[in-house]
Amino acid sequence: MSVACDATPTLDSQTNMLVKYQQVRQYSEHLISPLSAEDCALQGADFVSPVKWHLAHTTWFFETFVLLEHVEGYQAFHPQYQHLFNSYYNGIGEQFARPKRHLLSRPSLQDVLAYRHHVDEQIIHFLQSDQTQHQALIELGLNHEQQHQELILMDLKYNFFQNPLYPIYGLPKIDAPAPLIAHSGFENFAGGLFEIGTSARSFCFDNETPSHQTFLKPFQLSRSLISNQEYLEFVNAGGYEQAMLWLSDGWAWLQTTQICHPLYWVKQGDDWYEYSLQGLKPLNKNQAVQHISFYEAHAFAQWKGCRLPTEAEWEVAAQQSLFGPHQTSLAHMFDHNWQWTQSAYQPYPGFKAPEGAVGEYNGKFMCNQMVLRGGCDLTPAHHSRITYRNFFYPQDRWPKTGIRLAKDINE
Repeated sequence: MSVACDATPTLDSQTNMLVKYQQVRQYSEHLISPLSAEDCALQGADFVSPVKWHLAHTTWFFETFVLLEHVEGYQAFHPQYQHLFNSYYNGIGEQFARPKRHLLSRPSLQDVLAYRHHVDEQIIHFLQSDQTQHQALIELGLNHEQQHQELILMDLKYNFFQNPLYPIYGLPKIDAPAPLIAHSGFENFAGGLFEIGTSARSFCFDNETPSHQTFLKPFQLSRSLISNQEYLEFVNAGGYEQAMLWLSDGWAWLQTTQICHPLYWVKQGDDWYEYSLQGLKPLNKNQAVQHISFYEAHAFAQWKGCRLPTEAEWEVAAQQSLFGPHQTSLAHMFDHNWQWTQSAYQPYPGFKAPEGAVGEYNGKFMCNQMVLRGGCDLTPAHHSRITYRNFFYPQDRWPKTGIRLAKDINE
């Protein structure tokens, strides 16, 4: 999660913002259209949340930071919702314990949807009243909701996977990975001084700022993501049993968890299968390996005699792939899977967290997490960009994460 950097909307953007608000909010409800109330209440582990909670929390965001702050006389829809659906904003007040969100059978899904519709009605009226000075806050709320739309699907997938029936989600194009475009080998990138990050006045999250210069030595980036076939070779070669491939923390994590293959791989007899929201199907070896922890990605890179890219290398390569001399050379930079980097999630030089509660959930998480770049096939359309910095803990596997390799070029 991140906070928006400054953006100055104009009166001409009022209608566009209203349309975007309606589209984003409606898409969240489209995602739950195949689900039952029981589906929306599942929480398979403390690091995921029920779908119902996501629907309420994203609504809480608009009620808390827009309506309660900027609409005179507005009264909260329900006095306890400020507590129940606050994620981790200490400046707002205490939060209901995350591991216990599955216990919230009340409010019902119907009640949560009524909450959404009430807040939507108020926000639409707010936007129609020429509140252009607050459109940056609305834009932040919409991007926040798009992040949760991706989390809804990733959390639902983990929750469904706990069921030996391997439930099938009802929207057929969701979580249905396509085979990789076969771009073999590595692309060379020259070293030098490059500018990364952004100071643009269009929307961005605050952790993407400020733009700054960084020096890179010449490097290579693999033209494609690592496939299931390539990762299966690592599994079959005993990659999970070779301590020298693993970081110390990763090896300790491996001994504790006894993990020996990617999340959602299921072996039945001699055959491998993979679970997606479309059910359990034979492992497609031509698809990108996914749901890989940073520890696994790092070990695989070591096994291949490579490394993971830094986030600066990834960003420079993406710039040159889209706008420079390396156009179209790198496949799947923004689809299939988020790509682990070897960069710790830290503030850029000159970064300052915004004041107030909305500034809480970014800067305070810049510790013990790793940066991922790009996007995945669950990321809402037009949500990703070159400077986008995602971040997760190195042991996390439930996000849709994959591997792109890097190498040094000896000058």
